[in-house]
Parts: sequence; C-alpha cells; structure tokens
Amino acid sequence: MSRQDDGTPGTPDSHGRAPAPRRGRPRSEGVERAVFDAVVGLLDEGVPLAELSVERIARTAGVGKATLYRRWTGKEELLVDLLRSVEPPDPVLPGTSVRGDLVVLMESLRERGVAKRTSSLLHNVFGQMQLYPRLWEIYHVTVIEPRRRLTLDTVRRGMEQREIRDDLDVEFVADLLTGPLLLRTVIRPGSSLEPGLAERVVDTVMEGLRPRG
Repeated sequence: MSRQDDGTPGTPDSHGRAPAPRRGRPRSEGVERAVFDAVVGLLDEGVPLAELSVERIARTAGVGKATLYRRWTGKEELLVDLLRSVEPPDPVLPGTSVRGDLVVLMESLRERGVAKRTSSLLHNVFGQMQLYPRLWEIYHVTVIEPRRRLTLDTVRRGMEQREIRDDLDVEFVADLLTGPLLLRTVIRPGSSLEPGLAERVVDTVMEGLRPRG
C-alpha cells in the first residue's frame, strides 16, 4: 500500500478525499471506552492537552502503550476520535432538493454549536485546540473539510440546477450560508441557536441568490 493511500490522517486519497483514521487491528469497544474515559477524567482534573501524553493516558486507562498505538497513530488522532464520539453524527443528505440538503447541513452545524455549549468535554478541548496546531490540523482535515466539501458540492448542484445564481464564487456562497451559524457559535457564543434557525438562514440566503431574470 502506498503512502498516499495508507489512511494516515492528513493524507488525501487520489480523489482529494480526507481519509478515515488508520486502524491497525479491529477495535475492542471495552478498551476504547476505557481509553476515552481516561482522557475525559484527566481533562476534568484540569490536565492541559500539552501534558496529555500517550503514556499518561495508557497508565490511567490501565492498558499498555502498544494497545493505544495499534488503534491510533498518536494522541491527536485519539482525541479526534473521542470528539467525534460525542459530537452529533455527520448528516445524511436526503437528496430531494438543494434547499433541503442545505437545511440538513446547516442544522448539523447548529446542533454542533449546541453540543459545544452543553458538553464540558467539547467546551474544554475546543477551548485549547487552536493552541495545539497538530490536533487542530488533524481535526480540520478529517472532520471540518469533509463537511465543508458537502456544502460546496450542494451549492454547485444548486447552481447547475439554476436554484442559485451561477455568477458567484462557490466558496463565497458557502460562507454566506455557514457564516451566521459560525458567528453565533464561535464569535458570539451566547447568541441564540434556536430550532428553525437553519431553515431561516437557508431561505433568507437563497432568496437573495435566485437567478436573475
């Protein structure tokens, strides 16, 4: 197997897709739960990410370092898996309409914003993540980018089907859709993320993006 296709985090495949995290052996749910619980416990005790070593995690979980390395390449990949286990699942697009798919995508973004407010683990890790570049890079490549590509692909489909003006930059249109939700989640974390917000954002933006004439 080539380096390009070996599943290493951050290495896209030949189609530019982010790979799934590499696994050496089939997962043991009991071991994985023990490791995740150990990480959560250490974070709850106030241990910063910079001091959260594989050795310390393994010792707290009562397993050997080799057990962790058979499942994760390092603590960064382990932490991303832990975050994904407590975040809302990735959206499944119905494919019935561009508007419907965009609402599902924006609702997923809203739900993640709510989860980050209500989960002490997510709040703790995301509060430190951007100060820890390697972890942020892996999370960005394996989690954020695939979700953003879904939005970009859906916007392109809307342009092809003449539901969205095709004289605009696709990235710009995606930013118009995600911007209000990210603003309320990141920049103004006390702002409302009420149910129905995703639909209001999509309908308002698409009203202004109708093809001219």
